[in-house]
Amino acid sequence: MAPGVAEEQIAEVASRLRLMGLAVHRSDERGRIVLGVVGDLGSLDVDDVRHLPGVQEVVRISAPYKLASRAFRAEPTLVMVRNTVVGGNRIAVMAGPCGVESEEQVEETAVAVAAAGATILRGGAFKPRTSPYTFQGLGEEGMKILRRVADRHDLAVVSEVLDTQHVAIAERWVDILQIGARNMQNFALLREVGRTRKPVLLKRGMSGTIEEWLMAAEYVLAGGNTQVMLCERGIRTFETAMRNTLDLSCVPLLHQLTHLPVVVDPSHAVGVRDKVPPMALAAVAAGADALLIEVHPHPERALSDGAQSLDPPLFVDLMRRMQAVAVAVGRTL
Repeated sequence: MAPGVAEEQIAEVASRLRLMGLAVHRSDERGRIVLGVVGDLGSLDVDDVRHLPGVQEVVRISAPYKLASRAFRAEPTLVMVRNTVVGGNRIAVMAGPCGVESEEQVEETAVAVAAAGATILRGGAFKPRTSPYTFQGLGEEGMKILRRVADRHDLAVVSEVLDTQHVAIAERWVDILQIGARNMQNFALLREVGRTRKPVLLKRGMSGTIEEWLMAAEYVLAGGNTQVMLCERGIRTFETAMRNTLDLSCVPLLHQLTHLPVVVDPSHAVGVRDKVPPMALAAVAAGADALLIEVHPHPERALSDGAQSLDPPLFVDLMRRMQAVAVAVGRTL
């Protein structure tokens, strides 16, 4: 839209587009108003739209992901989670156990990660496990525990939802809805979290390409939920030395392609405790907007992913070193 255009003209253009059966998404940044139009554009006459009062120019976005593209929104999206901003100069840290086992376990973890500087408590209540015989999580009770503990320490909460039935439950207790790697292309679930206005942490599928990942984000954005974060957690390659291959090259590439914040999960990427800190430091250097790190007060007794979980002293040391790297690249924790 043209600079200084009246709200009435914006509303009229949006109305005309909707009458054509198109969905319209508005983006406001630094006085620049963009109407993103998605749908079946085959019958759209671009010249007709270009000559509507208040329209400055019409640009076709060639990428298949429209709303996630930098062409739709040039400025980085800032995701607001309670007192934390993800996507700004300050790098956010999400830390906590892989699985919620008890209130005592989560409390001990929360005390440690909050004191070290983390502002978001992570924990799995519904656990997607390869084997049906391993710990599957505490369900809604686990989310209630996360909420109680987080409130005591002024932390936000991120936890995973596995199917559409979990979303309404999670909306009551958590601040960020996590879509795990196995569900990156669960389109019914993506549409459901797109219906909410809770921030969404979308993990990359273990075999997902960058474009497939961004198209998954597009499902959420198309539902009207603009608070989406992309999380790299390692991809499956021919290499077996680590749990996965951490693709840190995706961080600067995503910042070029999309306005969405980029999170890195080094814990699931490598699966080995002593390799998590160097990969976390590398993620900060690569430009990650947030880190997702597994911390457990007693990793040797963890019911899931103990081998990749840091204990509190290791986490404190890592936070200190990440701050030094952040400062070196012009940012802070």
